[in-house]
Amino acid sequence: MNRHSRLLSLLCAGSLPVLLSTAQKAAELGSSFTNSIGLKLVRLEPGEFKMGSAEGDFDEEPVHSVKIGSGFYMAATEISNAQYEQFDPSHRAARGRLGLSKDDDEAVVFVSWHEAARFCGWLAKKEGKPYRLPTEAEWEYACRAGSSTAFHTGDKLPDAFHKSQRQDTTPAVVPLHIGRTPPNAWGFHDMHGNVEEWCLDWYGPYRADDEIDPVGAATGDFKVSRGGSHNTPLPFLRSANRSGTLPEDKHWLIGFRVVLAESLKTAPRAQPAPPRWAIRVRQDRHAWSGGPDPAQPYFKGPREFVKIPPSSNGPLFSQHNHQPALAACPNGDLLAIWYSCRTEAGRELGVVASRLRLGQEEWEPAAPFWDAPDRNDHGNALWWDGRETLYHFNGLGTDGTWGKLALIMRTSTDHGATWSKARLIHPEHGLRHQVIAGVFQTREGHLVLPCDAVTGGNGGTAIHISRDQGQTWTDPGEAAAKPDFADGQRGAWIAGIHAGVTELKDGRLMALGRGDSIHGQMPRSVSADGGRTWTYSASGLPTLGGGQRLVLRRLKEGPLFLASFAKQLTLTNAAGEEVQVSGLFGALSFDEGFTWPVRRLITDDGPARELDGGGNTRKFTLSTTNAEPRGYLAGTQTPDGVIHLISSKQHYAFNAAWLKAAMPVNPASETAKQPAKKISTDRSSAGQPKPSSDKTPPASEAADRADLEQKFKETLSNSVLVGRWCLVKDGKLGEEREEKYTIRTVNKAGEDLWLIFARVQYGEKDVTLPVPVQVKWAGDTPVISITNLGLPGLGTYTARVVIYDRTYAGTWSGPNYGGLLHGIIEKAK
Repeated sequence: MNRHSRLLSLLCAGSLPVLLSTAQKAAELGSSFTNSIGLKLVRLEPGEFKMGSAEGDFDEEPVHSVKIGSGFYMAATEISNAQYEQFDPSHRAARGRLGLSKDDDEAVVFVSWHEAARFCGWLAKKEGKPYRLPTEAEWEYACRAGSSTAFHTGDKLPDAFHKSQRQDTTPAVVPLHIGRTPPNAWGFHDMHGNVEEWCLDWYGPYRADDEIDPVGAATGDFKVSRGGSHNTPLPFLRSANRSGTLPEDKHWLIGFRVVLAESLKTAPRAQPAPPRWAIRVRQDRHAWSGGPDPAQPYFKGPREFVKIPPSSNGPLFSQHNHQPALAACPNGDLLAIWYSCRTEAGRELGVVASRLRLGQEEWEPAAPFWDAPDRNDHGNALWWDGRETLYHFNGLGTDGTWGKLALIMRTSTDHGATWSKARLIHPEHGLRHQVIAGVFQTREGHLVLPCDAVTGGNGGTAIHISRDQGQTWTDPGEAAAKPDFADGQRGAWIAGIHAGVTELKDGRLMALGRGDSIHGQMPRSVSADGGRTWTYSASGLPTLGGGQRLVLRRLKEGPLFLASFAKQLTLTNAAGEEVQVSGLFGALSFDEGFTWPVRRLITDDGPARELDGGGNTRKFTLSTTNAEPRGYLAGTQTPDGVIHLISSKQHYAFNAAWLKAAMPVNPASETAKQPAKKISTDRSSAGQPKPSSDKTPPASEAADRADLEQKFKETLSNSVLVGRWCLVKDGKLGEEREEKYTIRTVNKAGEDLWLIFARVQYGEKDVTLPVPVQVKWAGDTPVISITNLGLPGLGTYTARVVIYDRTYAGTWSGPNYGGLLHGIIEKAK
């Protein structure tokens, strides 16, 4: 059809007036114009360009041709504070947050996608013109301005554009004035840096074929943002770089600019195929019958659950996979998630998943689960409510590192096959939001979500609580100062990071954490007021270090279960022999966490061999006496009684009966096939003791004490403990007194920490209580510290001291001033 014939057909169809009207509008407005709010808009003519980059991130490919079919106007600058506040005067209160964007002519920040879209609607109504946000393709077309290099300035971005182009936990204060950087060839300022800019599109993968006026994905969790920002490394400022976040999210890195153009009628890109963990998911509910006999020891594993091809560089990364979470699904499957990245602080970090289907022996290969583009999605948790709903919790970063996270939640009611859109449950980016696997529900129905309160290896854990099944959340310790994590002190945070939290039978909350050690032991925090205040004490357990995270939960059988790590642990095998072991162990407590008499190394007791622990663990030797030396643990117990524990790469499954069974004498011998010797767990006469911080002595543990005393067969010569008692009155240290006590030592060991039992007589009462003790060796001289026995008043006490599991037995006596005993054990003269 020639041009004359086409014009005639358009006249007949009545379309020419529209074309003329559009052309007339363009002619009236010219190549640029300034609108009613003082915003300059520049005309872009139709054209074609190559969208994406073969040298950037994985989501910038495939590079493909995009045609912009119609001309449009785009703002020459980002929207300023003064311009935005004509629409929303209340935004003025956000000026200067973190010291950024104070002036009228600085780019507006702390604006969500929804607010930016409403601004466009307000401006369109005000002027009678079709304002909207630019599509991602329109934005890149305008940014490139005919270039094909990394930046419109070439392969490098000149210093004039730089505004603290690095990644810091706290952003540097830099000016964000609009229009101060040199414009590109088409007259647009600040396309590289200053602030990120919201785009119209839902984020999704590119397709390889050519496109005309693409509008992005049909739906999703994330809206696209482009251009990079201040306080951001330079690669994220490239023309092709793609970022995005939840449309409700707002922070100091994102602003926007507008276009004047009719809405596009292009169909959105087709949704990609579902990931493997979401395909063919059975929708019938599993009865959880036919599982292992709970009365017989059961163990299976280890099995690798992290399966990512070597040399993967996005969206899966073979370099670093860490910090898992685990949940059972109502259909009997297990679902595991973890983060995958090149570096833990990187903006590429995203969450991936794998499914172990009911009846299958192997975990499936990993696939992406949730990944905000160019945001560090640090920390994740899964939880099944025992009915129909799975919950996913995650951190959402502003950029890189895990110190600037908001909190999101999603749910699934089809066994994890599909998930609701992510919802911000704590929208402010900052500390106290690094999610830790270990969500649980109290007897009152409250959901408890632990999160690290700090970014380092010490400093405490926060909890977030929902009393309405996840609709609203509170952080009881949010406004409180960081506590002094000392024995007997109180504060609004949990002691230690990566804390495991559980509910005690009396309704109190108890937590164990890494770091913030008390007398050289893992700290224990107990709260009687729903997490508003916590009391700190030593737990008697070995401390944790880098690359280690514990699991703490209550089993359906009643006792508390702990999975943790020890450099050296003494266990008794089936022949009654003491064996030194090291690494990952499981433990049971029958007295609400005061003692952990059942302990077992988590290993298959097979021949020594090298395994890959993933994460920070890497290669390690698994044997009868050696288990994983470190790892970030996550665990759950399925309704059939099986405890499922995953580390950074391995999956172990066992039951409580296996934990109670003593380790075999020799896995390769016939002796190992004999029934394992059970460790006594009879608490019928002991009751449930309370922690020493409650100042109430617990009941006797006579049966356990007798078992423990049998372990101490070797004795050395009598020694004298020269100790100093420090009087504590009204919270202040007072007079020191020196005392001498007789103590008998056995089995010198190099470990720092143990729990002791002290049988204390006062008045008519004779009780046994757990007492934290620290023992260190200076050459051949042991140094012992015993902390607060929690006994009332003054007086003289005689105690039979048994250090739990190994090392000391003996007697000492002396006045108790409710304070600290510290001394050196010397040879008796």
